[in-house]
Amino acid sequence: MLKPVNVFEYEKQARECLELAIWDYYQGGSDDEITLRANRSAFENIRLRPRVLVDVSTIDMSTTVLGSPVQMPLLIAPTAFHRLAHYDGECATARAVDAAGSLMVVATFATCSLESIAAVCDTNRLWFQLYIYRDLIVTEELVRRAEAAGYRAIVLTVDAPRLGRRERDMRNAFALPATMSIANFSTSGYAGSYIPEPAIVTWQTLEWLRSATTLPIVLKGIMTRNDAQLAVAHGIDGIVVSNHGGRQLDGTIASIEALPEVIEGADGRCEVYCDGGIRRGTDVLKALALGARAVLVGRPTLWGLAVNGEEGVRHVLQLLHDELALAMSLAGCPTLQDIQASLLKNA
Repeated sequence: MLKPVNVFEYEKQARECLELAIWDYYQGGSDDEITLRANRSAFENIRLRPRVLVDVSTIDMSTTVLGSPVQMPLLIAPTAFHRLAHYDGECATARAVDAAGSLMVVATFATCSLESIAAVCDTNRLWFQLYIYRDLIVTEELVRRAEAAGYRAIVLTVDAPRLGRRERDMRNAFALPATMSIANFSTSGYAGSYIPEPAIVTWQTLEWLRSATTLPIVLKGIMTRNDAQLAVAHGIDGIVVSNHGGRQLDGTIASIEALPEVIEGADGRCEVYCDGGIRRGTDVLKALALGARAVLVGRPTLWGLAVNGEEGVRHVLQLLHDELALAMSLAGCPTLQDIQASLLKNA
């Protein structure tokens, strides 16, 4: 196969590499997949207003996220079961992220343990995504392990009191193969694909989590101004504007559409990031212009992993890096600070 020249070509090649049930698990959304499609189409409907005659001979896209330096404002979103795409799984992804100078949010439902992932990269480049379980001892053990392994933040997913109706997975009777496990639980004395019973998480639950860790806490799944205001009132360090990749409540607005009101609600009191539908450097540029400090990509990582393992993930990140650099040049924005709302039509 020819080497892909953009993320969409990785998507096409990944479809040819993966079994249908695995492809559908990675690719699918909930119900009619309205939100899944909206995450992409919303970016296409945003128009840019480039400036000209600006010195763009040097482009600087380096920044920090919660104090950790990154070479670009593009991070890896938490996605489950990387070993379904490639036998090296999350470890391959982490090595690619390390080489790119980016940062990875490691999923609770990883197929490599959080310790084994930390062993292959700079832990300054790792955050840990967390679900809270009814047995808080199980939850606290995951947090303690992440702390001990050197992870730099806890990213609590808050939009999944129950799983959305993912009809592709129902149709395929999707399950992990017997040779694979949810590693963060299998290394804790639980067998196979055991998942503890989830808890209903409320704002009061955050008080418990804050008492359980000294790490910064990021909430993933905030979509409204009111919830952003509550988040900062509870001392949250960061917000990921996210609709779970279109996999939870179908029919919600796209993440990029929710970003402006969340930025307004946060009022500069915490860092705000955005995920969902990002496939081009111009998408990153648009999210930054709307106020995001950085964006996260999920499915493109898995496509790169499926096509060519660690090298595939590296290349996906390089493509997006290079596209963003070009977009900044053509928009007249040599630094991230130059990317303002005035770059967008009707901003």
